[in-house]
Amino acid sequence: MAGNKIGLFFGSFNPIHIGHLIIANYMAQYTDLAEVWFVVSPQNPFKDKKSLGNMYDRLEMVNLAIEGAEKLKACDIEFGLPQPSYTIDTLTYMRERYPSKEFVLIMGEDNLMGLHKWKNADILLRDFQIFVYPRPKYEAGEWLNHPAVTMTDTPQMELSSTFVRSAIKGRKDVKFFVPDRVLEFIDKKGLYL
Repeated sequence: MAGNKIGLFFGSFNPIHIGHLIIANYMAQYTDLAEVWFVVSPQNPFKDKKSLGNMYDRLEMVNLAIEGAEKLKACDIEFGLPQPSYTIDTLTYMRERYPSKEFVLIMGEDNLMGLHKWKNADILLRDFQIFVYPRPKYEAGEWLNHPAVTMTDTPQMELSSTFVRSAIKGRKDVKFFVPDRVLEFIDKKGLYL
């Protein structure tokens, strides 16, 4: 069933940047995942909805960023689900919709540390594998030896969408932080100014 193992990389991707792409590409190339799907979240329960860019713009930026990358896909499945989006609800729905696929959750060490605050975290850990990428200044702590958790050697980068948005607002050049096609889209639509 190797071709059916899909990594789900949830995020706001507001905007997608090279850090996201490095993580996804690492997971697609250096683990046993057949594909990595960027699951664009309309609303994260831990984030302020007002700060989020339009979900269709964010989805389009993901599509632009991964064009031509065979093992990377954009996924808008949460657009039709109740908001805010809870990972366990989305995973349950995806299992029903794609019964032949095995889904693996991709998350950063920072999110892993806060996993106990997630809705149905115990069920998540019972029913799904989690591939974790390291984050500077964070440690997996109590979850390190959990059978569901696999730590990876994904290259680390301290780059955030918040930094990119702030740089754009401050009229800084963000070339090399985001793919060129994403930057063109941001410029054309006047996003984050």
